[in-house]
Amino acid sequence: MTGQWQAEDEAATGAAAHETGAATDQQQAASAADAADAADAAQKQGWRLEVLDSLDALTASEWNALAGDDYPFLQHAYLSALESCGAASAASGWHPAHLVVRDADGRLLAGLLRYLKLHSRGEYVFDQQWAEALEQAGGRYYPKQLTAVPFTPSDGPRLVTSPQLTSPAARRALLEWLWPHLKAGIAPAAEPGSALRRYEHSGFHLLFVSAQERQDWQAAIPELISRPGMQYHWQSRGEPDFATWLESLRSKRRKEIRRERRKVAEQGFTLARLEGAQIGPDDIEAFYRCYCMTYLERGQRPYLPLDFFQQLRRSMPERLLLVQARDEQGAPVAAALCLIGSDCLYGRWWGSEVHADCLHFEVCYYQGLEFCLQRGLKRFDPGTQGEHKISRGFAAYTTGSLHWLMHPGLQEAVAEAVEEEARWLNKARQQVTAMLPYREPAAQTAQE
Repeated sequence: MTGQWQAEDEAATGAAAHETGAATDQQQAASAADAADAADAAQKQGWRLEVLDSLDALTASEWNALAGDDYPFLQHAYLSALESCGAASAASGWHPAHLVVRDADGRLLAGLLRYLKLHSRGEYVFDQQWAEALEQAGGRYYPKQLTAVPFTPSDGPRLVTSPQLTSPAARRALLEWLWPHLKAGIAPAAEPGSALRRYEHSGFHLLFVSAQERQDWQAAIPELISRPGMQYHWQSRGEPDFATWLESLRSKRRKEIRRERRKVAEQGFTLARLEGAQIGPDDIEAFYRCYCMTYLERGQRPYLPLDFFQQLRRSMPERLLLVQARDEQGAPVAAALCLIGSDCLYGRWWGSEVHADCLHFEVCYYQGLEFCLQRGLKRFDPGTQGEHKISRGFAAYTTGSLHWLMHPGLQEAVAEAVEEEARWLNKARQQVTAMLPYREPAAQTAQE
């Protein structure tokens, strides 16, 4: 990757992006003009841009002061573990190039996760057809710029800011200032203290961003293409416990869930939920064996190494919920590892060393639902895909990503394709809502 970067004078960090594919001279001139305006705004505000090749360039307290503690995947410990274990690194095709903004006194004002990607793996928003189309036309799709939490298809905030930049007007001004730098592909300096560099790229992608932040980005940068997605989440209707929640379902579905749970017990499995300090290194090792099986059965290697999960256990144990299914000898043979947010449980990783009826439903769904109801959590995000979740009370939930492609022809074609996707998803969402097993429809079955 290093050989694809080009040195650049630091005073020109907002200059136009390199030519990629059929990018025109007019586009480059417009980008240069935007960059000049951004430079003027920065001078007036006293803002200063830095590009970090590791989040560890910031202390945990610095970053977390901006990120808050509602959404666990933006915590410094989580992101640092991804980088330090090698999963999100230059060697794996995820080169960190995070943007941070400081004021004239050096105080941290804002941060934006960003990776320079050499592939599209581990993103869960699929753009491989776009890459193929550009490459067939003689262009290069990779590298691209990506703002996302690696290997984490869960919507949430992406741009984190200090309190003085939380107003809509301030966020818009910040985004308008950042945008020319993103279009130009500003990359980390070659050496500490040297000038920043431009990075040749095909575009910018912002994945699984919260609904409010999507609106902020689109208001500031209308050229971004909005691409909706759909998952299945459980949302609280105010039931105090699992038994009461079951009573809210239609009789047939209620009986089926009870039968599924009985099957698990009849096969000799017992369930345990471990939190925080209850989770030991041996528990993580047992979980990891199960996790690897889900990949090995498909002939793939897991994205994440054991060290990543052990780091989470050490650095953010209060955020972890481990669900274990144990056999008749008490050995864990299936497991799900979840992260706990301020009002949401995130089911992220699952695996099993055995094949057993209904075990997946118990470990990944019903145990999480019981936990949410006991803790008063409002939402359960169990991960991507899975229409089987609908009959278990998980409603359609809209996610979204934003995209900008430097090649004008590809930008136009993608915009048309995304419009068609959105029409299809709208129909699918209506069908899913009609299939939910509740006796009474909720006022709003799923929120963005």
